[in-house]
Amino acid sequence: MTRHEAPMIDIAAPFQVPGHVTGARRMRLQLSLMVNFFLLMALYSGVLGVLLPNQIAELDAGNKATNLAILFAITSIFSTLATPIAGALSDRTRSRWGRRSPWIAIGSLIGSLCLFGVSWMTSFWSLMILWVMAATAYNSMQPALTTLIADRFAPETRGAVSGIVGAGMTAGLTAGTVVAGYLAGERILAYGLFAAAIAMACLVFVLINREPPSDAMPPRPIQWGAFFRSFWISPRAHPDFAWAFASRFTIYMGYQAVAAYLLYILRDYIGLGDNASNIAIANMAMVTLVCLVLSSLLSGWLSDRYQRRKPFVILGSLVMGCAMAAPLAMPSMTGMWVYAAIIGVGYGMFMSIDMALMTQVLPQSADGDEGKDLGVLTTAVNIPQIISPIMAALLLGLFDNDYRTIFVAALIFVFGSALCILPIKSVR
Repeated sequence: MTRHEAPMIDIAAPFQVPGHVTGARRMRLQLSLMVNFFLLMALYSGVLGVLLPNQIAELDAGNKATNLAILFAITSIFSTLATPIAGALSDRTRSRWGRRSPWIAIGSLIGSLCLFGVSWMTSFWSLMILWVMAATAYNSMQPALTTLIADRFAPETRGAVSGIVGAGMTAGLTAGTVVAGYLAGERILAYGLFAAAIAMACLVFVLINREPPSDAMPPRPIQWGAFFRSFWISPRAHPDFAWAFASRFTIYMGYQAVAAYLLYILRDYIGLGDNASNIAIANMAMVTLVCLVLSSLLSGWLSDRYQRRKPFVILGSLVMGCAMAAPLAMPSMTGMWVYAAIIGVGYGMFMSIDMALMTQVLPQSADGDEGKDLGVLTTAVNIPQIISPIMAALLLGLFDNDYRTIFVAALIFVFGSALCILPIKSVR
């Protein structure tokens, strides 16, 4: 990051953000965002849902659930810290490439180098160290990508943009699981494919979607005390922001509890073998893919058409709760197929509109703190990644590896997310 003097700009004036894109530039930017989020979510789901659980089980089968919980917890601590700090620093970045692009390019390169190194690790702790480094880099990049929606798109168009990006994200979650499931036996190839894809996509993104330079903007020197205090956003002063945070937190507590242990659920709850479970998780993901892409696109279009966000987020949460109930009622592959379809509909609906809603509850600031504020909201995803696997591991320990307890806890959390949306007043 560089700091430049800007004598022609009134430093006391409100911070100016780049103008909203229109026409072909808008179409190119939203499609590029969709591709990048598709690949990023594919990486997360493929690595966290399939490749790492397989690798951890190979290293120590007897302690696989505990080790997976440790990895999720430590990774998420670093990710939770990195996301809002990187978002805030991107707000202050001054360069001829803009505020967000340097973070996207550099974060993707560092993350991908570390990710490829994970494939060569032969001990749990070396694997974890490299993965934590990769996750920290990717989570330093992600708020810059997310904030471009607030930077470059008019509020009345964000539902459609969020729907398109949400469709890419949800499709990526499924596609990553499919690819990793079928390539689980070719570990180096699988890790290398994910690492190369996100690095190349991010470099192309910053080249074809040039941000306006930010080096002429007023510098914002960091006063560290005020900088760290700024991450506290008062629920009393900004209740809608607090309720949106709570909604995101609770739904990911439920979703992550099942997603993190899905491979082990198929093996220990449904009774599939190792190879069969890898194939099953990939095939389930393809069912989910169709449902969530259709749900994301339709929800985003309807949300903009009627200028309503809350009903779609609430309905998505309730549908996800129904998905969690299916394996409880049918502890077989039939129940898991039903889960795969319904979770696609609900999660696609939630994710496609959640991003638009989040950009509309940000505290108003003259200093251009959208990156920092969206980074704080992203911790509502990261913190459950710390707590949820630990919660699941504790439930398994307390109830003799009864995976039904995970589904019950997940159902309660995702239903609770819908209740948190109701008090929001600034968004319809």
